Amino acid sequence: MDDLAGFLRTRRARVDPATAGIPTDSRRRVEGLRREEVAHLSGVSVDYYVRLEQGRATQPSEQVLDALARVLGLDETERGHLHRLARQRHRPAKAPGGRVRPELLRVLDLVADAPALIMNHRLDVLAGNRLAGLLFGRPLPGLNTARHIFLEEAERGLYADWETCTLDAVGHLRLAAGKYPDDPRLASLVGELAMGSERFRRLWARADVRARTHGRKAYRHPLVGLLELHQENFSLPDASGTELLVLSAAPGSPTEDGLRLLASLGPADGDAVTPPPRTPAPEGRPGRTA
Repeated sequence: MDDLAGFLRTRRARVDPATAGIPTDSRRRVEGLRREEVAHLSGVSVDYYVRLEQGRATQPSEQVLDALARVLGLDETERGHLHRLARQRHRPAKAPGGRVRPELLRVLDLVADAPALIMNHRLDVLAGNRLAGLLFGRPLPGLNTARHIFLEEAERGLYADWETCTLDAVGHLRLAAGKYPDDPRLASLVGELAMGSERFRRLWARADVRARTHGRKAYRHPLVGLLELHQENFSLPDASGTELLVLSAAPGSPTEDGLRLLASLGPADGDAVTPPPRTPAPEGRPGRTA
């Protein structure tokens, strides 16, 4: 599903030769660095690097991987991904299960004023609190946010920064594919998204990886309008690949008022409110609420 050879090729193609100190002219037809240039700059033989890109080399050493990461300009997330890809054929990680402990469900219920979810490496929502269900306007178990973003056209307008969300989703799934290359459900999800979305296919081919940490998340809710939230991700220590996500509003902000209004509109039993239909958006642009 993901491999060292393909990752090296895509990273090599994005490096500007000038930044590596290699003079160029109008006759140069190669995008990025040539294989022999990467080999020379990283201190390995051309033959060995070619075998790496063809998937024929034995497991490279830590020193070789560090040198390649330096030459290719990899950030911390990409560097870790490179090392995992090099090790995965020898020590593939087992994909975590989907069971959520009852104690974690109690923690979700304690978060009353912010949407909170538990999500696995496939971007499956395993559980969520009442306000998260109201935000998405649907029951959360069974929801996959990547499928929601790419394939459910009527729901696209929920994401105020849809294009950024697609980059984040693909980057996370690429990272997960490097950690769990033998996960059949992840492979099936990637195949489904590739069949159903041209944008997903284009982004997946770039082989970019992104780690989920924290940052702005904006939603355009059909009942309460724009919600500009801050997302914090907390990795769960006893469930590799599973995270608790909390979406908070700045105190005194319009978004805080919007969340209070959303909570007041929801049923007392916590079932999600069914929002009015959204207008499907064209490929590559966020939709508008009806």
